Amino acid sequence: MRAALLRDGSDRLSIEDLEHSELMAREVLVRTAACGLCHSDLHVIDGTLQRPRPHLLGHEAAGVVEALGTDVTSVAMGDHVVTCLVQGCGSCRRCLQGQPTLCTDPAATRRASALPPRLRTLGGEAVSVMANVGGFTEQMVLDERGLVVVPDDVPMDLAALLGCAVVTGVGAVFNVGEVQAGESVAVIGCGGVGLNVIQAARIAGASPIIAVDVSAAKLAMALSLGATAVVDASSTDAVVAVRDLTGGGVDHAFEVIGRPATAEQALAMAANGCRAYVVGVMADDATFTVRAEYTKRGKSLHGVYMGATLPHVDIPRYVELWRRGELDLAAMVSRRLALDEINDGFRALAAGEVNRAVVVFT
Repeated sequence: MRAALLRDGSDRLSIEDLEHSELMAREVLVRTAACGLCHSDLHVIDGTLQRPRPHLLGHEAAGVVEALGTDVTSVAMGDHVVTCLVQGCGSCRRCLQGQPTLCTDPAATRRASALPPRLRTLGGEAVSVMANVGGFTEQMVLDERGLVVVPDDVPMDLAALLGCAVVTGVGAVFNVGEVQAGESVAVIGCGGVGLNVIQAARIAGASPIIAVDVSAAKLAMALSLGATAVVDASSTDAVVAVRDLTGGGVDHAFEVIGRPATAEQALAMAANGCRAYVVGVMADDATFTVRAEYTKRGKSLHGVYMGATLPHVDIPRYVELWRRGELDLAAMVSRRLALDEINDGFRALAAGEVNRAVVVFT
């Protein structure tokens, strides 16, 4: 099967052939239909996130079930499925409490823990996979706990977004922020995830919803998806602008870029007694400053991982929002690519030219 691999000493993916070992008891073979390009993948390419190489990127994918391990019960042959990197073991305390993002036994579904290595090049090299998924390949082998069945009428290039951009952005609003009608929201960063934060805030009835970015095109898209005001951070002090627009700050400030400086800005934008949320992915050793005066005023900074999603509950819920026309998935996809075009897709993502680019497999 053809795949896009990231090798040592390179910031470009090479198209190579890979092979999987036999399916383990709870593993599923999925024919990949589409896989989105995410900033988390880009962070591995640029070295912000360190992963063993050769590495198979891609974690926002959709496809069709082609084969089943002996103990698989949750999916069937021919099912359309979405991958999600939230793959709780299902039996630890956190999973039983409905918090698989905080699973205490992540090795339960991790293919890399199996010996011998489960994925190799034709030359025999062991290959690691992004987020236990590895979607930039014609076929994926995943633990069934990392798959959610979706209706056949959901287009695969849109379904793929559900497993990362949507659950992360919408979940940040619904599951973590629990945003209520009439509350004010600021969103720093209007890429794929940020636009889903904006959509969810609109669905929740928030007002105002202030979008902050340096790209005029992204700010225009934010307005089309539910923002009520925009701030061009390239030409104005975003914190001052947001506080002026709201008379002192917002009820919820979402940082969706993954930079210490913008996390600090989000906390500064929050009104006294309110919260800022770090949704964007940073390097594990990144640090930022929390001013003591903010804690005295009751402000807090909250980390968000994958929208605190419960995949088998949230993804079907988001499909229904799409069906009702409340959640616009099509607007998120700026570009569709063949696997051979993946490097140009990541170039466009890094340059801010796309909301989401999606590799579509024939």
